[in-house]
Amino acid sequence: MKILMAGPRGFCAGVDRAVDTVERALAVVGAPLYVKHEIIHNKPVCDSLKERGVIFTDDLNDVPNGSLVVFSAHGSAPSDYALAESRSLQVLDATCPLVTKIHLEVRKYLKKGFGIIYIGHHGHVETIGTLGQAPGQLHLVTNQDEVAALVDPGTPDLIYLTQTTLSIDETRGLVDALKVRFPRLQDPPTSDICYATQNRQDAIKEVCRTADVCFVVGSQTSSNSKSLRSVAESMGVRAYLIDGPDEITDEMLEGVSVVALTGGASAPEAVIQSVVARISAYKDCGVEPVIVRDEHMDFRVPQSLIALEQRHRN
Repeated sequence: MKILMAGPRGFCAGVDRAVDTVERALAVVGAPLYVKHEIIHNKPVCDSLKERGVIFTDDLNDVPNGSLVVFSAHGSAPSDYALAESRSLQVLDATCPLVTKIHLEVRKYLKKGFGIIYIGHHGHVETIGTLGQAPGQLHLVTNQDEVAALVDPGTPDLIYLTQTTLSIDETRGLVDALKVRFPRLQDPPTSDICYATQNRQDAIKEVCRTADVCFVVGSQTSSNSKSLRSVAESMGVRAYLIDGPDEITDEMLEGVSVVALTGGASAPEAVIQSVVARISAYKDCGVEPVIVRDEHMDFRVPQSLIALEQRHRN
């Protein structure tokens, strides 16, 4: 048996930044530390942080007045910042800079009088945060049926923006359908789908070319991980989205010669390696890295965290 290890895989720069922010804040203020929403969509990571005293909540009213709170990587609406200010909460904003880019685009294009169609998943926290930048002013579509039902916004200029973690191929189909309905629809100056999402999808396509089965390490709440599974399945490969090695059964590996393995942008490398160990325990196998692209992106932690650490040292 052979394991083809997709590269790049696992943590992206935005996830690294968000987890680092929580870890360093916890070291300064101690437990309990409040975090708005799960800091990233990965169950093992969040469970580990909970054991150390991190409290995740979707309701800022659960956070005691005057406390420190970390905002998750997925982005938050202006109303959340206003509520935090009204309750004298000290905010460490771990929003991924690529999500912040979308929020700035929303404001820019609305100021210019554009109508905005937002391609994203209903109920996903990133979508909620982006729609919250201008409540009632963005037009959300998730699938082809919603494209067909969408009422023309009526503005002379019209542009689409997208959730950062979507499947590239799926999004392309929706954009094509939108342009048939609205020929004046403009592309954003640069793609909103993040570099890490695109790189991981390109990598999984490569390892799935000869694979019998594919394992994507990531949680069911992770949009980019679910997209990776969909990409693998689109190539005719049996694919599973798993949190870790305990979810792999012997039946999944029966008759398999080549395994494709990757991790979503919020999957720790340690968990990915534990999946390698689980497969190797079933049958001796070689591990072959398949690197389609090198990543060198790095995002600095929030300046407010650096200031907090400096005050603590002094």
